[in-house]
Amino acid sequence: MSKDNRPRPMGGRKGPGLIEKPKNFKKSFKQLLNYLKKYTISISIVMFFAALSTVFAIIGPDILGDAITEIYNGLIAKITGTGSMNFAAIHKTLIILFSLYLLSCLFNFIQSFIMNSISCKIAYSLRKDISKKINRLPMKYFDKKTHGEVLSVVTNDVDTLSGNLSQSLSQIITSITTIIGVLYMMIKISGTMTLASLMIMPISLFGVMFIVSKSQGFFKKQQDYLGNVNGVVEEVYGGHEVVKAFNGEEKALESFNEYNEKLADVAWKSQFISSSMHPLMNFIGNLSYVVVSILGGYLAVKNKIEVGDIVSFTQYIRNFNQPISQLAQISSMLQSTVAASERVFEFLEEEEEVEDTLTPLSVKNIKGDIEFNNVHFGYDENKTIINDFSAKIKNGQKIAIVGPTGAGKTTMVKLLMRFYDINSGEILIDGKNIKEFKRGELRSLFGMVLQDTWLYSGTIADNIRYGKLDADIEEVKNACRAASVHHFIKTLPDNYNMVLNEETDNISQGQKQLLTIARVILADPKILILDEATSSVDTRTELLIQKAMDKLMEGRTSFIIAHRLSTIKNADLILVMDKGDIVETGNHKELLKKNGFYAKLYNSQFEETEI
Repeated sequence: MSKDNRPRPMGGRKGPGLIEKPKNFKKSFKQLLNYLKKYTISISIVMFFAALSTVFAIIGPDILGDAITEIYNGLIAKITGTGSMNFAAIHKTLIILFSLYLLSCLFNFIQSFIMNSISCKIAYSLRKDISKKINRLPMKYFDKKTHGEVLSVVTNDVDTLSGNLSQSLSQIITSITTIIGVLYMMIKISGTMTLASLMIMPISLFGVMFIVSKSQGFFKKQQDYLGNVNGVVEEVYGGHEVVKAFNGEEKALESFNEYNEKLADVAWKSQFISSSMHPLMNFIGNLSYVVVSILGGYLAVKNKIEVGDIVSFTQYIRNFNQPISQLAQISSMLQSTVAASERVFEFLEEEEEVEDTLTPLSVKNIKGDIEFNNVHFGYDENKTIINDFSAKIKNGQKIAIVGPTGAGKTTMVKLLMRFYDINSGEILIDGKNIKEFKRGELRSLFGMVLQDTWLYSGTIADNIRYGKLDADIEEVKNACRAASVHHFIKTLPDNYNMVLNEETDNISQGQKQLLTIARVILADPKILILDEATSSVDTRTELLIQKAMDKLMEGRTSFIIAHRLSTIKNADLILVMDKGDIVETGNHKELLKKNGFYAKLYNSQFEETEI
């Protein structure tokens, strides 16, 4: 694998310090607002309580300043002998101050509670909508997207959206209210001190912008090199045996060290530059305090302000700087939130399957006669892979579909089950167009045994019962006996209650295949699809599976897709496909006598031709 094409780590979309931007901010933001309309009242309440909490917190330093002024005046009066400390006034002021902070805390708690509830509801609602959407999407969508991309929408993007919303909405209100309120209180105390403080602020802003611009490039490089490092590890770990077999450890280590050194270099630079923001802000903040203290002292001497006002003003400066930096963070957070929502809404707006007919036919009493009439199909509209396909299959027949890779064998059964809709022509079951049935009811007619078995982490009984969810244990056992897997299950610890692990690798491939056959037997479908069901097992297991499948096919219309032509000798009809067309039809002996395409395929697998 080339360096440029190394796999990237799955899961995350952006690294630390990187601001993710949506492709169309205006459109995506509008979609997000429309989605949030149903929470308008709750969000309004959150904004109200957030604003109240902030207002009470802003008033606090002013009241504190009055208390300090009262204490200062009392001390001076006591020292000069002109009076005493007014403890009653101080006590009253402190009660008011405590009440304000308590109310601020209470309102903040209320808005946090409501906002967290909203964010959880949004996450729940989005995942519910996505789950419904997945079931309505056509198979062609998943042909274009990886499982990781779909999974990332369900997990990462929804988490980002709901998590950021719970933080950003209240923070925006809090920050704006704080800036306006604090600025008002600062001007109220002293316009001169406010002007002096604001003159220092551009230094802070320019410093932050400079640090962010410098660190962004290094953070991007850090993420790229991190992807390279993870890619090398994934490659080596995934092919560990091959690497060892070809003595490639040294080369793999060199490649890893190369990227690791680059990663360490840019990681140090990015972290150092970004970490310098804090001491810079501290320096500017301390500079502001010095200016305020000197200027405040001068104004106090001139009796233009009280001593307590200096303390209050110092508090307000700190409170003023904080929301400005918060708004910068919220801006980047909002960008990533809208970017995440953009992907979520793009997914929810994907083209869905054509809706089922409003007057569906019943699948009851379906025998299993199937007819393909002039079927044309292509995954891409500009590239047809099934050309004018026609065939008639009678109920109970065993139909084998053979041909080279890419001939269209598996595509035919996908069309039959309406995983894809044909471009033209028609497919009939018992003389009825499959489009006249509901997809779910149509697919209930079919049972599938595929090359790639699908079992999930659960008991063996539950995995088999997947074909008929209401089946009792005796029905499950009877299906397993028919599939020649009952004896094997009885030898396992916990028998039918044995739990398959997450990878389902605590049983062999052949045993998995027999379990899937038992599942289909339990489902008792009208039509069977057997797609390379014995291709990945040994000869002994193949005989067991073949025996189970013969039992399964009795009295059922069966489609057998096979590369091993020896497994389909007994088929009633063999459809030989090449490049999307049926080039030959007949049984095994008839096709060999023709000495055509089928005979060439057969002779390529066997040195001696059986006639």
